[in-house]
Amino acid sequence: MSFNVAGEPFIPKSVLALRDYNAKKFVADLIAGVTVGLVALPLAMAFAISSGVPPQSGIYCAIVAGFLISALGGSTVQIGGPTGAFVVVVAGIVQKHGIDGLFMCTMMAGVLLMVLGVTGLGTAVKFIPRPVVIGFTNGIAVLIASTQIKDFFGLKIDKPPSEFLPRIEAIAGHFGTISATTTILSASCLLAIILIAKFVKKVPGYIVAMVVGTAVAFALKLPVDTILTKFGGIPSGFPALKIPTFRADLILPLLAPTLTVTMLGAIESLLSAVVGDRMTGDKHNPNVELFGQGVANFVSPLFGGLPATGAIARTATNIRSGAVSPVAGMIHALTLLVVLLIGANLAKHIPLCVLAAILFVVSYNMGEWKEVPQILKLGKAPIAVWFITFALTVFADLTVAVEAGMILAMLLFVQRISTTTTVVRVTDDYIVKGIEHSLQLNPLPKGVAVFRIHGAFMFGATDKLSVITDQVDDLPPVVILRLRNMNALDATGLKALEELAVKLSLKGRHLVMCGLQNQAASLANQGDLRRHVGEKNLVMSLKEAIARANEILAETE
Repeated sequence: MSFNVAGEPFIPKSVLALRDYNAKKFVADLIAGVTVGLVALPLAMAFAISSGVPPQSGIYCAIVAGFLISALGGSTVQIGGPTGAFVVVVAGIVQKHGIDGLFMCTMMAGVLLMVLGVTGLGTAVKFIPRPVVIGFTNGIAVLIASTQIKDFFGLKIDKPPSEFLPRIEAIAGHFGTISATTTILSASCLLAIILIAKFVKKVPGYIVAMVVGTAVAFALKLPVDTILTKFGGIPSGFPALKIPTFRADLILPLLAPTLTVTMLGAIESLLSAVVGDRMTGDKHNPNVELFGQGVANFVSPLFGGLPATGAIARTATNIRSGAVSPVAGMIHALTLLVVLLIGANLAKHIPLCVLAAILFVVSYNMGEWKEVPQILKLGKAPIAVWFITFALTVFADLTVAVEAGMILAMLLFVQRISTTTTVVRVTDDYIVKGIEHSLQLNPLPKGVAVFRIHGAFMFGATDKLSVITDQVDDLPPVVILRLRNMNALDATGLKALEELAVKLSLKGRHLVMCGLQNQAASLANQGDLRRHVGEKNLVMSLKEAIARANEILAETE
């Protein structure tokens, strides 16, 4: 028995995967789970340390939350745990309200995430425009990198400020205390990770850097800060169940951070699930995923863990390592538990500068910097939304940043919709031109499928392209997309069209677009749509699109 939410069965992917599970799939999941578990170890500790809490909190989170997210979530290959998105928020909560405040905030966010999932509001996350998402992702990446400068160079700063500008000022003021030994070790690890990622992609660079860097520091007795010197080591054994202290006086002060943690958890997990879908061809259930994330975030603090969400890099590693079901994610959590039980005594020797090098790479990769040039091509309004979100994330607060970005995006939405309303006289010329767009007067040849977009194709509507992507393997060689009645387009919609062109191309299909009008055509010309679709495949009318389709069919015969 199961109930439906938003038209989909509310069943975890782990349950669905068991229907045809076998020994071959288990072996694939076992290899992938162990691999991603080892990759997650240094990341979990690094995220915890940079958040201002002991390293074991990150490991506990990866074990408990990682297992529950895979067991109860709506994605087949999602890997959950602590991520960079939470670093700045967690550090701020711990500084203002202590560790009890963090645990309360995480559990409150867990309840909200469960509510979002059960009520079907998980799909509401899609209404956040891409410039806003990229803006705060860029900002978080800059903030994470700035927190690692101290450990990377071995600077002697007792209590680095939590705000960005004071932190940079403190770093500049203490840069004379740089440690040459620490810098050489961290720079070597950073270079190793970059080179391994470029030339030996199947080898996890994070693991190599952590193992080799720790071994060198220990063997040569290098004078560098380690987990042992800073935190006294990592306690071995199972994470202990302990009910956090509930403080009623913190409920109101924690409301804003709770909403931030909820929002980040929802956005990050669903973005990661989408990445997993693109790499595997699967389709996640967003509401089940958010419910699983909610349970994980409610339970994680009971074992001393941090907030958790889907981790894009670890999810990608899981897929590349051969994962075929959520069992791989559960094995990843159990792998970390085994390491905690038998390897905690070795992990205490990991130098902090090595973890800083790892986080430099993580912050760069999570920043989605390749998206910035695309946004800069799209005109003043999307640039303003992106820049204000980015600047407020770095210099103010994540909650303020996203609120301001959303308000600007809403105003932009209203402005764009208003420009699509026209009142014109129907003339003979208008009627004649309409013939070129008529399906009745332009019969389709065999081997061609036609789809149309009617209305505004903006953030919140892009998932409707699943009508095409869900049946891509059954489509004919040529797909025509009629855009004559698409009266508005934004950066999120443009990105979705570009991704559709790429996906169809990878499946051996040819995409032809016709009828781009006014605002949509102007934005498409500023972006990379022509490059993805091809100059010849962007035409004005259905008649021209059918002619182009006939050319393609003749070329492929």
